[in-house]
Amino acid sequence: MREFYSKGNSRLSNFFSSRKNICYRQTKRNQFWWQRWYRLYYLRLLRWQGKPEFIARGLALGVFSGCFPFFGLQIIIGVILATLLRGNKVAAAAATWISNPFTYVPLFIFNYQVGKFILGIEIELDKQLDLDSFSSFMELGFSFAATLVFGCFMVGLIVSLLTYFVSLHFFKRFRQKRKRYIDYRL
Repeated sequence: MREFYSKGNSRLSNFFSSRKNICYRQTKRNQFWWQRWYRLYYLRLLRWQGKPEFIARGLALGVFSGCFPFFGLQIIIGVILATLLRGNKVAAAAATWISNPFTYVPLFIFNYQVGKFILGIEIELDKQLDLDSFSSFMELGFSFAATLVFGCFMVGLIVSLLTYFVSLHFFKRFRQKRKRYIDYRL
């Protein structure tokens, strides 16, 4: 009977096709904006093509380059590293957003403290400097920059290794679940 109505009358076909989606639509409308945003990016992440090692390598390289204080060059560095080491370039570009305008300051203070701890360098910042300008960074000197970059390298190395193994496990497990689901449906 449904086929009869759906072929001839567009109102009835719209009724039957939209009727089954009403509950789904109402639950989507009742979600918060951040839940919908999270689900969208979660599904985009799961639909990336390629082997899990390829995607995980791209994510790890993006996180590694995102830990450095080269504002504006992090994505370029991540994509170049992903190209050289055969990782997913899109994943590398997306993962560089580990350092964003909300996390710059805490991340780089932590990286500096790690570099200072490992190198054993004590730098006194007794001057009040305007840290927004390039000349103020030049007044701090080479030791500050070297300590920060070394701390960024060490933190980036550790966090990228963790990212690689966690995302590799995540993508392998997801692909196995997906394969089982597809096999079950067939």
